[in-house]
Amino acid sequence: MPLSLAFTPAEADLLGRTADALCAWLGKPVIAEIVSEPDEGYEWALFALPLGPKDEDGDRPRVQAGGPGARFLGSCGGLDLGDGQAVDCELLWAVQLSDLEGVRYIKVDAQGEEVAWTDTLTDLLPFDLQETETPPDDEDEPGHGSVPAD
Repeated sequence: MPLSLAFTPAEADLLGRTADALCAWLGKPVIAEIVSEPDEGYEWALFALPLGPKDEDGDRPRVQAGGPGARFLGSCGGLDLGDGQAVDCELLWAVQLSDLEGVRYIKVDAQGEEVAWTDTLTDLLPFDLQETETPPDDEDEPGHGSVPAD
């Protein structure tokens, strides 16, 4: 079955910027990766925290990120993941693409439970990263940088 549900470049960019914002907010590297499920015909994006050698807590939901051909999003918290090695991570959450009517995105929590459904990606993200238009400067209005004439 060909992959019919794939993230657009704009969606991938928004997910990457979300990962970068999570890095800054948590103060830890966050890995975001698009994973293809070609047999199922869809993609999903995972968000995860890399685990170190001392992170042996068995209660954490784990996932392998990376590997050959990995499609990372954002800056990966400054980690160098270009060597093709898989990284053991704690799964934070994921976004799966869907072909259900009125539902393009399904948010999956760290335990694998579907927790939200929407047709608007920003509804699932923890930060509002939409670019807003900057209002035009109106130099004729007082208090907006103009100097009144004498």
